[in-house]
Amino acid sequence: MALTDFTIIRKSLCSRLFSTVTTILTVAVAVALMLTLVSMQGAGKRSFQRGAGNMHLLISGEASPLVAVLNSVFYARAPQASIDWKKFQELSDPALYPFFEFAIPTQLGDSYRGMPVMATTPDFFTQFKPAPNEDWELTAGRFFDRSFQVVIGAEAAKNSGLSVGDHVHLTHGASDHGHEHDGYEYEIVGILAPTGCAHDRALFTNLQSAWIVHAHDRRENAHGHGVSPTTADDLIDEDRKITGIYARVSTRPGRDSSPAVSVVFDQLRRDPSVTVASPSNQIARLFTIVGNIDIIFVGMAAVVMVSSGVAIMLALYNSMEQRRRQIAVLRVLGCSKGRIFGLVMTESALLGLLGAGFGIGLAALGSQIVALVLKQRVGIVIEPTLDLEATLLVTLGTILLATLAGLAPAIVGYRTPVARSLRPIG
Repeated sequence: MALTDFTIIRKSLCSRLFSTVTTILTVAVAVALMLTLVSMQGAGKRSFQRGAGNMHLLISGEASPLVAVLNSVFYARAPQASIDWKKFQELSDPALYPFFEFAIPTQLGDSYRGMPVMATTPDFFTQFKPAPNEDWELTAGRFFDRSFQVVIGAEAAKNSGLSVGDHVHLTHGASDHGHEHDGYEYEIVGILAPTGCAHDRALFTNLQSAWIVHAHDRRENAHGHGVSPTTADDLIDEDRKITGIYARVSTRPGRDSSPAVSVVFDQLRRDPSVTVASPSNQIARLFTIVGNIDIIFVGMAAVVMVSSGVAIMLALYNSMEQRRRQIAVLRVLGCSKGRIFGLVMTESALLGLLGAGFGIGLAALGSQIVALVLKQRVGIVIEPTLDLEATLLVTLGTILLATLAGLAPAIVGYRTPVARSLRPIG
């Protein structure tokens, strides 16, 4: 029975199994590293661009605009500075700032089982959009319309198992450091549909609820644990704090930007009591920084990929000395020099293809692990996906590199002398 090319290549790879496996793994690691970097970069950009929604400006008390955006929009950590309610009333006064389409107060600092809780007003769901031209949607229940009601993000609902009608107690600060507001029970009234951004893992409640529970803490610190339940009537100016303002400047219908944005931005920058940030500019700045780092990692991945090509070349070249007799026998059986050359080149390309296939699987797993680490350590939600075009380009590049790596061993096989290689050993 005549040997097919596939049978010859399979027997060749299996005869040196350890070398074959290590070579394939070397290629797979290079491919996985390259695809993971591309996947995380694309997913990160999509997540950050969606999270800023349709706001133009973020106003906060933070020292850094970038930190303000990461904390107040992407829930990286609780903001460290606050804004007085009187300042919000001033900034949202049409007589002083007539350009605003909306100015929505937000307060972060509480949590539920480690998930951030944003206290805000109903305007958050009616005017702010989680992504441009995409309204908030519910999968169950309704939006809150009074104090001590909670609307929960899609991922938060999935992770917590909460559903409409459940009751919870929120925690002051992070769950492993703060105390529970055990005297105040919140009702889950709505579950949001997925938005594909960081808001999916947050809980949302009425701003006055947050003021009341923290006012109760203030009263207990001053008078002991025997104080009566705190109500809105007990609130003082010190209790009415917020940590951020989502603001949008009025634009023409159908347009997302306006020359007035820069005017308002410059006007707000003159106020030393607040920090104003353009989320889109800060996100672009963040990815400029990250992009510079990405170049280094992509360069490292390219070096690893070239090293994998060298590994293929060495593995095949070293095997040629052991396979001279096999090649000579194939020549005697009628196999031409060109076919020998093609067999070695095909074997090299197959190593690249197998490595690329395993690398794609590793990249899919690695991207999910990196996304999980970012979520747990930094609090940023990213949903990585392997870009089809990038995957095809990396796969084809890997096969091409592997094929080129097989060129030198193929030439050796092509030049193998039949008579000399068939001499008896000994």
